[in-house]
Amino acid sequence: MDRKIYLNNLYDYYSLLFTEKQREYFEAYYFNDFSLSEIAENNGVSRNAVHGQIKIVEEKLEFYESTLHLFDKSEKIRAIIKNLDNEIREKLEEFL
Repeated sequence: MDRKIYLNNLYDYYSLLFTEKQREYFEAYYFNDFSLSEIAENNGVSRNAVHGQIKIVEEKLEFYESTLHLFDKSEKIRAIIKNLDNEIREKLEEFL
């Protein structure tokens, strides 16, 4: 899986564990395709500060997943659900 997609998927599960600024920088970089310089300029900080915070978020996302496995478990459940009856599948997918 592409690293960017993987990190975005992990972010869906763990985003609330980060500070507001970390979420803002990560979303600007990964969701809005802003450059580090653009994010830094918009927030009145150095490019290095933005880079550091994004790296922290990336590392923590991978740590949280390696510890909790929420994304991995969800993917396994989705694979199992694909083989179920349509009505049951729809009901289960509502919870994911």
